[in-house]
Amino acid sequence: MERTTSGAGFVALGGFVGALARYGVDVAVGDATGVGTLVVNVVGSFALGLLVTRAVGPRTRLLVGTGVISSFTTYSTFATDAIALGTVAGTLYVAASYGLGFGAAAAGLAVGRGS
Repeated sequence: MERTTSGAGFVALGGFVGALARYGVDVAVGDATGVGTLVVNVVGSFALGLLVTRAVGPRTRLLVGTGVISSFTTYSTFATDAIALGTVAGTLYVAASYGLGFGAAAAGLAVGRGS
């Protein structure tokens, strides 16, 4: 991993793009039910799975992986949404998030490998 000022710039630029995309999903889907968080985490899982199978340079990994995808997805909001939904709905939300997230990551890896 590139640990330089330019590396930090790639992460910052990617973070800016990912945060704007995340905000756009929340505006489009709404964030009261946790659906927006579920969507970004599943899409991000697929994208990261796809990224790690590609022969991309370290700057692309910093920009897209550490920057865009990391700021687009979120664990803290996921946890807060799960608690706010209550015991039954929260449990279903956690199960759906993990199931769909792992499935999306596996799909991204498979697509990236050409399987």
